[in-house]
Amino acid sequence: MLDRTIAPPFVRDVSFELIKPDVHSLPNGVETYFISGGSQNVLKVELIFRAGRWYEGKATAAHFTAQLLSKGTRNKSSYEIATIFDQYGAHLEVNAGLDFVSVSVYALNKTLDRVLPLLMEILTEPAFPQREFDQSKSVFIQNLQVSNEKTSYVASQIFRRNLFGKDHPYGIVVEERHPAQLSISDFKKHFESFFLSPKVFVSGRFSEGEKQLLLKHLEAFRSGQPASVATHSVKAGPTQERVEKKESVQSSIRVGKPSLLRSHEDYVGVLFVSHILGGYFGSRLMKNIREEKGLTYGISASIHGLKHGSYLIIGADVNKENTNLTFDEIQKELKTLRSTLITAEELETSRNHFIGSLQSEITTPFAHADKIKTIVLHDLSTDHYRNMIRKIDAITPQQIIDISERYYHEDSFTQVAVG
Repeated sequence: MLDRTIAPPFVRDVSFELIKPDVHSLPNGVETYFISGGSQNVLKVELIFRAGRWYEGKATAAHFTAQLLSKGTRNKSSYEIATIFDQYGAHLEVNAGLDFVSVSVYALNKTLDRVLPLLMEILTEPAFPQREFDQSKSVFIQNLQVSNEKTSYVASQIFRRNLFGKDHPYGIVVEERHPAQLSISDFKKHFESFFLSPKVFVSGRFSEGEKQLLLKHLEAFRSGQPASVATHSVKAGPTQERVEKKESVQSSIRVGKPSLLRSHEDYVGVLFVSHILGGYFGSRLMKNIREEKGLTYGISASIHGLKHGSYLIIGADVNKENTNLTFDEIQKELKTLRSTLITAEELETSRNHFIGSLQSEITTPFAHADKIKTIVLHDLSTDHYRNMIRKIDAITPQQIIDISERYYHEDSFTQVAVG
């Protein structure tokens, strides 16, 4: 008889199997990755353009170009576009990031043939109406004013500016004057230069007929490579900066440094050390600064991997009077990383949490598509995540010391506090 008072033995699972995509390359340069899975009659079509902030000629041009795509075409108004998507149970998302612009539509299989023509109309015949830009600009400025009252937002902006430089695409601090310097011609230029030959990721349940329907519509894109852009060199700012906000009772702190690209041979080790430091509830920073000293509700450390750069960031909100103490404790934890061997128990806990969390992220075909998207956009090997798990499963305490000595020396970190 099964004794339920005894826990079953723990077995570490280091498997990580992504759905193998069916890849189609069209004559116009469009690459489409079909990731089939799920039981619901719904699918997601995501198109990725190399058209983010890295490529813009004027600050915020990429953002407004992306936002205005669904605000009118040659034949339809923004209201008509929204109404049609609602009518067919579809949902459109447009996001402009530092490197890429993502346009996604979630659609029911039964209405895909009606949704796709509208999606392609948006992406090939945008009108960029002046009235819609004026409205979007007004909302953008209002939101920016609200954000600039938040110490966490300001701290993150200053932190990236000091890491990369005030004129670098990753370091530009957006100001109210930036949208005012734009015109409709800027959006048309950005669109014509960079919205072509996207990478397309189709995930969910679909038939062979629906695949062919998608490919037929994707043939409408113009062929060619994005226009060349100016080179962007890093010109780092001060390594320490404090911004006083007298009305604030809290201080938002950011500590970090430039890090490695995902393709670097040491990336996995650097990523895992950040997990030990502040990547989960039982991490060192959480135990020290939250549980033992009660300085914050939460503190985290993470690696932000971008296409042309990467950075490590530690972030927390603390009472203003505890700002210096928090910085000191972070410095102590960084020094400990490179001076004291991690215990077998902590290593096992951190390793199991990291691997388990990664495995739990691929429970839907949409999640599989996100991982495949990362592999494709960052030019990684198809077994990138399997190799990541294998390396972390085999990492030793001495390797963690070595990685910390090379990449986590406390004197190499930038500090920002706002509050």
